[in-house]
Amino acid sequence: MGPLEGVKVVELAGIGPAPFACMMLAELGAEVLRIDRPGGNVSLGPPELDLLNRGRRSVALDLKQPAAVEVVRSLVAQADVLVEGFRPGVAERLGLGPEDCHALNPRLIYGRMTGWGQDGPLAQSAGHDIDYLAISGALHLIGRAGGPPQVPANLLGDFAGGSLYLVIGVLAALHEARTSGRGQVVDAAIVDGSAHLTTMLLGALTAGSWRQERGTNLLDTGAPFYDVYETADGKYVAVGALEPRFYAELVEKLGIDLPDRNDPAQWPELRKALTETFRQRTQAEWTALFDGSDACVAPVLPLAAEHPHLVARGTFVEHHGVRQAAPAPRFDRTPTSLDRPPARPGEHTREALADWGITNLDALLDSGAAVQN
Repeated sequence: MGPLEGVKVVELAGIGPAPFACMMLAELGAEVLRIDRPGGNVSLGPPELDLLNRGRRSVALDLKQPAAVEVVRSLVAQADVLVEGFRPGVAERLGLGPEDCHALNPRLIYGRMTGWGQDGPLAQSAGHDIDYLAISGALHLIGRAGGPPQVPANLLGDFAGGSLYLVIGVLAALHEARTSGRGQVVDAAIVDGSAHLTTMLLGALTAGSWRQERGTNLLDTGAPFYDVYETADGKYVAVGALEPRFYAELVEKLGIDLPDRNDPAQWPELRKALTETFRQRTQAEWTALFDGSDACVAPVLPLAAEHPHLVARGTFVEHHGVRQAAPAPRFDRTPTSLDRPPARPGEHTREALADWGITNLDALLDSGAAVQN
């Protein structure tokens, strides 16, 4: 199932953005074999709830053991893609760097997921999502006027600036390899992707239509008609009435006179009026009032909420007893689907290696290079 059916991927297990990218590749139909370290990696919960690991089988190999590295090399020889998220140089020291792998398989797409990239002064430094956002300028954008930058969980850096760029790079390289017959390295750095996401605003900054001061612009809560407002029950609604006709519908639905939105000098009064108005009703009441309208008002809901639109589209699903987001995007001829639940590290060592043609399983397991659960 899925448009990537027939593509074989070897994933050298890591945390965060690389697993998310491999989760997406699996949901798109690729056969992804995850190589876990014995005992697995750090996660935010038990292995069966680590949803980033859904959709693929897990083999546990101790890559400090030469026998385990030889197993991975055998897998690489028949794979289309390898994904690793180590610090620069680690894969090379293991004997699994790009040169090693391309010598075995010249068509291999070698995907590298890091925060700082493979080179540059910070390449060998530790970091996390918040750090990559910080120096890319993306973190500076987020926050209220006069206040500090606000942290958008790890969605913007790890997954938007990291995972999605890795997936795009792998897909593009796979397409190119169909013509050239040659693989290549995809260097996906979160700091690069995060900077790339700011492209529109960089143009606006040069044009003078965006200011460096956060919370003072059209799309960063500077405009009162693009902001969130508290409701009578302590919840929130999001207002995104940018275009004049949408704003006109907002005003009509609210049923009040508002200051001229086209005069920024009146924005403080406009914000005050909207703040006072939205505090007069509950979130549910506002949601009912604006339902089906073009006023661009939506309730701010918690994770995995049961909104009628999400229910109708099946945006969230119950899979093996766990509520989670369904695969995206959607395809009409080669639909994606949820397959396997998250695996325990090493859960499929014997069966998966056998399926990939590794025949000396007993000797391998006895050597301590692999762990079978």
